[in-house]
Amino acid sequence: MSELDLSNEIKQLRATLETITHVSDLPKLELEIAELEKLAQSPSLWDDTENAQQVTSSLSRKQAQVKRLNDLLARLNDLEFMVQLGNEGQDESLQKEAIAEVGKLTKEIGLAEVQTLLNGEYDSRAAIMTIRSGAGGDDATDFAEMLLRMYLRYCEKQGWKTSVLDTSFAEGAGIKSATVEIDAPYAFGELSVEAGTHRLVRMSPFNAAGKRQTSFAAVEVVPLIEQTDVIEVPENDIRIDVFRSSGPGGQSVNTTDSAVRITHIPTGIVVSCQNEKSQLQNKAAAMRVLQSRLLELKRSEEDAKKKQLAGDATASWGDQMRSYVMAPYQMVKDLRTNFEVNNPDAVFDGELAGFIAAGIRWRKTS
Repeated sequence: MSELDLSNEIKQLRATLETITHVSDLPKLELEIAELEKLAQSPSLWDDTENAQQVTSSLSRKQAQVKRLNDLLARLNDLEFMVQLGNEGQDESLQKEAIAEVGKLTKEIGLAEVQTLLNGEYDSRAAIMTIRSGAGGDDATDFAEMLLRMYLRYCEKQGWKTSVLDTSFAEGAGIKSATVEIDAPYAFGELSVEAGTHRLVRMSPFNAAGKRQTSFAAVEVVPLIEQTDVIEVPENDIRIDVFRSSGPGGQSVNTTDSAVRITHIPTGIVVSCQNEKSQLQNKAAAMRVLQSRLLELKRSEEDAKKKQLAGDATASWGDQMRSYVMAPYQMVKDLRTNFEVNNPDAVFDGELAGFIAAGIRWRKTS
């Protein structure tokens, strides 16, 4: 049995991990964790609930980051030992395990490397994502629902908490729009590269002749407002409407006027929420979404070059950022990064890590 040589692969992985550790400034992170732990142990911490939540959230995020880096380093050291044992004992099963571990570490260290690029002002924030159907009739509304499921599945695989705040169902198939809150560190930094127009090409299930149909949907991603942000919304600038929540086909799912729609008169931004049971809860959630969009609008105006405001996407020909082709061949391709895969079913099931990593790298170099 031949000797397994993974020295070059391990050397490259170690160099990448050392770069990530240096950029992350591990000693500084550990000092910050120690300071936050002292604050978290203070008996008076929860006298100020908002501050306590910020302290515990920051502590959890930094601890997870340090643990991830330390775990990767430990696994890399174990890998070297595994290769040594496999070669000394001529253990083929151990050698195969080492080869598999190299693949896993390459992927995970690559994702960790991408996260070091998420250093924008709002990249560490949670996110608000809105998906809207565009041109294409029933195919477009069905496509919008497919995208909603795709992103929910991606978040589920990441272990991220999601809440669908509002869904506008189409008269036929699918949805006209949906708004989702993704409560996870760096959700905005990762998902912001998904903002834009998405295009689907397939044999239409809504066409009796089974002809190929092209449809579009737009994705908007904004950072979630935090308590420390100052986004004043004068009462005179908004109009609040209440209505009954409804589900597919217009069937009433609530017998009281608990759903809330808020219109920001100066900008024309409209948000709604019907996920919560009470009108007050829905109003609070809708205001949070409105403030998040106003924050993004302010940021966009201050730095127009970034053009990250989701309203830029028109969900029609000529401006799509990604194509999902299911006929006459199978392919999903990002038109900005040229990253592509030949398995649309896997992508629609939430396999988006490759697209997001490529998008983050593209954004840093464009």
